[in-house]
Amino acid sequence: MPSVKDLRDRIRSLKNTEQITKAMKQVAAAKIRRAEAARRQARPYADALAEMLGDLIGAVHSVDDPFMQPGRAGAPAGIVLISADKGLAGAFNSNVIGAAAHYARQQADARYYTVGLKARNAVRRMGMSDHPTWPLGGESKLDTARAVARRAADDFRHGNISEIVVVSQQLVTMMSQRPQTRKLVPIVPSSLEKREEKSTPQGAIEYAPSPEFVLSRLLPKYLEFTIYSAMLETDAAFFAAQLVAMTNATDNASKLIDDLTIAMNNARQAAITKELLEIVAGAEALGVD
Repeated sequence: MPSVKDLRDRIRSLKNTEQITKAMKQVAAAKIRRAEAARRQARPYADALAEMLGDLIGAVHSVDDPFMQPGRAGAPAGIVLISADKGLAGAFNSNVIGAAAHYARQQADARYYTVGLKARNAVRRMGMSDHPTWPLGGESKLDTARAVARRAADDFRHGNISEIVVVSQQLVTMMSQRPQTRKLVPIVPSSLEKREEKSTPQGAIEYAPSPEFVLSRLLPKYLEFTIYSAMLETDAAFFAAQLVAMTNATDNASKLIDDLTIAMNNARQAAITKELLEIVAGAEALGVD
């Protein structure tokens, strides 16, 4: 049985841990509000961009753009893996890394473009130390998304990869996050045309100099902003997962403190009782009344 001193030291250590997890929970709760607000602000632009692309694809007669054509046969798949820069969020990072590894196993070969330090470290452990990588928490997520999209798009145009797939976390609810795998390039027209019918008749909008020209300029922007939206959602999902993990850690620390306090009191009471019994036994041995 542990001594009173050992139990007291464990209780002190757990109280320090409880203070840390409680502070991290409060930080995550504050940051998730800002991350969720940024994600909501970006959603109207993403919806309008997808809607405009659907209109353009329906308006053009033939699409002669590399993003709309199949990639080079035999080239590896390009996987844009987005994770967090930090841990202490349960299985948040391991789940999205596992989803990317599962998709890569279905391909003949895969080339990674990692966003986030945890994704970078995981891909390096796979033996791919030389790969394009960026941190998630940089000065500007939009600049990072542009750099990622530009690098992946150039590799696709030059035939170095056959497709561009984004693997990131989806924020389902504040208590639930789910990895999602989305194939962005080559773009399938049906993925952009699944929307509600509008009152504006098709062809009522005129594009200058031509729909084909506008489409060729808009497709790279679509890739950039889709990656940017995935980064924003990963940020919000990470803080949600960290909030849940730190809440559970704080509750568990509190329960352990209560259990150890009871054990310490029992041990202290047993020690006092033992000392009293020794005093009484010694007094009886000496014949003291």
